Amino acid sequence: MKKMISRRNFLATAGVVAAAGVLTACGGSSSSTAASTGADAAASGDTIKVGVLGPMTGDVSVYGQAVVNGATLYLKQVNEKGGINGKQLEIIAMDEQGDATQAVTCFTKMCDQGITALVGDVTTTPTLAVAAESADYNMPMVTASATAEAVTYDAETDTVNENVFRATFTDPFQGIKMADYAYQRLGYTKAAVIFQKGADYNEGLAENFVNEFESLGGTIVDQETYSEGDVDYKTQLTTILGKAPEVVFCPNYYQEVGQILAQAESIGLAVPFLGGDGWDGLEGYATADQLKDAYFCANYAKGSNPDFEDAYKAEYGEEYPNGFAPLGYDAAMTVVYGIQAAEDAGLTAGDDDYKQAVIDAIAGGTIDGITGTFTFDEHHNPVKQTAILCFDGATPVLKEMF
Repeated sequence: MKKMISRRNFLATAGVVAAAGVLTACGGSSSSTAASTGADAAASGDTIKVGVLGPMTGDVSVYGQAVVNGATLYLKQVNEKGGINGKQLEIIAMDEQGDATQAVTCFTKMCDQGITALVGDVTTTPTLAVAAESADYNMPMVTASATAEAVTYDAETDTVNENVFRATFTDPFQGIKMADYAYQRLGYTKAAVIFQKGADYNEGLAENFVNEFESLGGTIVDQETYSEGDVDYKTQLTTILGKAPEVVFCPNYYQEVGQILAQAESIGLAVPFLGGDGWDGLEGYATADQLKDAYFCANYAKGSNPDFEDAYKAEYGEEYPNGFAPLGYDAAMTVVYGIQAAEDAGLTAGDDDYKQAVIDAIAGGTIDGITGTFTFDEHHNPVKQTAILCFDGATPVLKEMF
């Protein structure tokens, strides 16, 4: 039986230090005694307060802004259709600037203001910190995009963080999926891997790709790593070239992938490359020749939901920037699904029974999202198909659902 994780144990197992303090984006200091105050605030008026948390400025704002925009779009659409049982959703959005400590401060301030549930956080490290803090409040929390397994589940202790869910798939899932696709669909039997060391996302995908590919009967001819901030990958790529792989798995983010593909071309490494959802946004960073026969997995394929894409453009004056926006939309949809159940039960917004009702509804629910229809498994990960994208020139297009 899975256990509810305490804040102290979650911090210890995840290796996250979530210290409270005075910070620029949110201001003030965090407090783990805010839960009762939050319930009083949530119960006042005819609105239901929903937190939306992400890095809207800083180095990873390209992801955070997309999630926040996607989530906000859905919540506004709910309001335009009359809200939830006549109550409007009040959006409390905060910018944590990609910082874990700041994220915790933002979250506790949201609790002080009376949120009933949270859409967020976005990247893994701040999400781990907020998930740990949220356990004390039993706050329903749905991350759109944090992929590390430990966000919802600690495999070593077989412990589920019961109030936390995600709309995206996990790092292990992506690595396994791409190994299956490489071996079973594409027929490759010899693969190399190049990834950034010391990064949970990159290492998680790489490790699971290697293990799955070998379990299927394939051979990993080489594994190469590089460090954060590196811009020259020719030494690693030359080593890979000498091992003669049929394919290279490159589970890194699109800016680095573009550089890696260009340098691979320059040394004559012309085999196909494969990647994970970090490739989303690769347009403009690589040429059609560099992307020939390349594939990556993603949660959403452009063009698969014109209603969402048209609404996003109408709201923000531009096309959705990457797959994080659809995930933000679906994370907000998941939160609203749970809130609807709590409201239907006639519970008081923000109190313990209300929050538990939201959590229980999500755990047992079916979400008809724009990244697919999904339920949640026992580790609170979505059960859904993966979009496999290939390239039409340098533009990613849906190959198949796998």
